Amino acid sequence: MTDIIIKLTAAEIAEKIASGELTAVEVTEAHLARIEAVDEKVHAFLHVDREGALAQAREVDAKRERGEKLGPLAGVPLALKDIFTTKGVPTTVGSKILEGWIPPYDATLTKRLKDAGVVILGKTNMDEFAMGSSTENSAYGPTGNPWDLTKIPGGSGGGSSAALAAYEAPLAIGTDTGGSIRQPASVTGTVGVKPTYGAVSRYGMVAFSSSLDQGGPCARTVLDAALLHEVIAGHDPLDSTSIDAPVPPVVEAARSGSVAGMRVGVVKQFRGEGYQAGVLQRFDESVELLKELGAEIVELDCPSFDLALAAYYLIAPSECSSNLARFDAMRYGLRVGDDGTKSAEEVTALTREAGFGPEVKRRVMLGTYALSSGYYDAYYGSAQKVRTLISRDFDKSFEQVDVIVSPTTPTTAFAIGERVDDPMAMYLADLCTIPTNLAGNSAMSLPCGLAPEDGMPVGLQIIAPAMKDDRLYKVGAAVEAAFTERWGHPILEEAPAL
Repeated sequence: MTDIIIKLTAAEIAEKIASGELTAVEVTEAHLARIEAVDEKVHAFLHVDREGALAQAREVDAKRERGEKLGPLAGVPLALKDIFTTKGVPTTVGSKILEGWIPPYDATLTKRLKDAGVVILGKTNMDEFAMGSSTENSAYGPTGNPWDLTKIPGGSGGGSSAALAAYEAPLAIGTDTGGSIRQPASVTGTVGVKPTYGAVSRYGMVAFSSSLDQGGPCARTVLDAALLHEVIAGHDPLDSTSIDAPVPPVVEAARSGSVAGMRVGVVKQFRGEGYQAGVLQRFDESVELLKELGAEIVELDCPSFDLALAAYYLIAPSECSSNLARFDAMRYGLRVGDDGTKSAEEVTALTREAGFGPEVKRRVMLGTYALSSGYYDAYYGSAQKVRTLISRDFDKSFEQVDVIVSPTTPTTAFAIGERVDDPMAMYLADLCTIPTNLAGNSAMSLPCGLAPEDGMPVGLQIIAPAMKDDRLYKVGAAVEAAFTERWGHPILEEAPAL
């Protein structure tokens, strides 16, 4: 029975719990058993909250027995990226500097999940402070890609994407600063959505780059992602960047997917040198599929996109330099060298040396330099001007098209350790995803087949204007349905056994 339950979609699980065919406890126990069976190999989770998950499941079952109306995801298990605070459960952000820290409060997103009856199984592995593209920067060791455990599951949210691909959870939460939801989704054959900036509350989400960070849904199907999106999105007065506007009708769009009559843009800058042949082949097939489904394809020229990577790696480190200044050993987290003989400054320096990993130190130093007197205008100021140009290119494009499509990543999953000593090669994994974060609009990655060279998943990226997130689900659902009808859904039917 466990094998049957873990292969169900979130929508199917919720329906069976609501009807009484399954209990939330049965579903939770099945996924906990799966985690116990395979996570030693995958290492998707940093902390499994077995007792907490079963308590949440029992509460859902009690509500159903009392005849109370259940939410659309009540009783469905979820893997939560270890960047959101969870009251009474460790939150480490993949870093030694917060090892063992137990938050005294829930993030707004965490609270909304609990209020909806979603069962939080535990916290997933990630690149330290969400800085990375492979989950190799976690202080607690890398996560493996369930398609090939010797390869990366993407980053920074590789734990969440791996949990989905390994059937350890039907739903997951990620965060996307430069592609950290979409890139892991692409290389694991799952669905990941970066909502419009400000659409999902950042209160209680440990900050990396405040003008770029965005939480979002991860799932194995477009409909499941939409159902989760609806639960977590919405205005939050505790977050000053939260958008006070209705959540777009994402579930309705996912249930009635169509591209007939839509104009779909293809950006010429999203291909060329560095792109794997099999990735481009699957992308070109997806574009042809969109044509067959009734979409009009429009070629777009967005010259500023070529500058996005450079601008991002000035803006994001600058903001991380500011945000991570709070980790000073004085208030919470790790403290090293406090033996009564050292000054506060010395204790802070020793703690940061021991608590931060190489990638975090690299970005803090880069950001501090970019913000320093004499260099601010030349580096950070110039990067912000490029950001404006990128936003303008998107605005012009969306005057011509309804959505834009591209490969999500230039290549499929690379081997663990392959790019560790080459930061630039690692950063190029986010080549297609970064422009969307700089502009603040919405984007989705969904599977569009396997690359012929290595049999690994390829992702199709769909980009929509700000607060038009429903277009992602409308197009994504249509592509997913057509793809499944012709070739079978790669993650639901071909995911490798562990």
